[in-house]
Amino acid sequence: MAAIGYTLSCEEFGPRALTAQAVRAERAGFDFAGISDHYHPWVDKQGNSPFVWGVLGAISEATERLELITGVTCPTTRIHPAIVAQAAATAAIQLPGRFALGVGSGENLNEHILGDRWPPVARRQERLEEAIEVIRRLWEGGLVTHYGRHFTVENARLYTLPEEPPPLIVAVAGERSVALAARHGDGLIGTAPKAESIEEFRAKGGEGPAYGQLHVCWAESEERARQTALEHWPNGAIGGSHFLELPLPSHFAEATELVDEEAIAESIVCGPDPEKHLEAIREYVDAGYDHVYVHQVGPDQDGFFDFYERSVLPALRD
Repeated sequence: MAAIGYTLSCEEFGPRALTAQAVRAERAGFDFAGISDHYHPWVDKQGNSPFVWGVLGAISEATERLELITGVTCPTTRIHPAIVAQAAATAAIQLPGRFALGVGSGENLNEHILGDRWPPVARRQERLEEAIEVIRRLWEGGLVTHYGRHFTVENARLYTLPEEPPPLIVAVAGERSVALAARHGDGLIGTAPKAESIEEFRAKGGEGPAYGQLHVCWAESEERARQTALEHWPNGAIGGSHFLELPLPSHFAEATELVDEEAIAESIVCGPDPEKHLEAIREYVDAGYDHVYVHQVGPDQDGFFDFYERSVLPALRD
């Protein structure tokens, strides 16, 4: 069976709550947690966006077994790849053998804040490819000077390094990103149970784990779950270029004004029926994902943990 993970939603919770949730996830029996790396939430209702590297430090001291992966960090615009390399190396020491760096080409929502131009997709992926090269060279431990098309590094050396560099997992959304992941990643991250992404990744020589994220909303009734999902995660019902191009949470709110409960229930598993949750997880497994991490939308994380601990995780293990 696949490793089952929990989503630490930095868009919805502050650092203390996230740390407590990581402890609870470990106690409930989740194998790992994916933690988002944002500067803004998707919509203002979500209300949070702490600095992920500080949260990881707290979680490293509060947990013993739970593995962590950033889902995902953009190492190209808001933060220079040399700084991401240092942050991830430190996290790998704090979480020995249980940290992976998930990277992607980012969203305008988080990356526009310093006034840099938001480039087209091909350029963003080109920047990501060069950023990965910078990160891996710095993880080797020597003095690095790099004059690339997009990034400059002069006489930089990381002195605090783990014994082994952490896995670097690349987020995928289309053929070009799958090819990039196969060339430069130690695995991939996807947000839909598409077998073709895994198959193409493997066909192009890609090795390593495949992480898939699933959005759910547990509540005592399906009606209440739909209401909560619509209130707290309306962005779950929009797709395409919106996620990549819109710059502000208010723009996402405008884009979701016509979203209703029916639409949200098509993209988020809603309600207390364990079979619906199990079926959605198995979709990812059947598509070839060996790591599936579940995002519980909304404030009721305790109810979700009780439900998964009692009704979902045992069924998956069996």
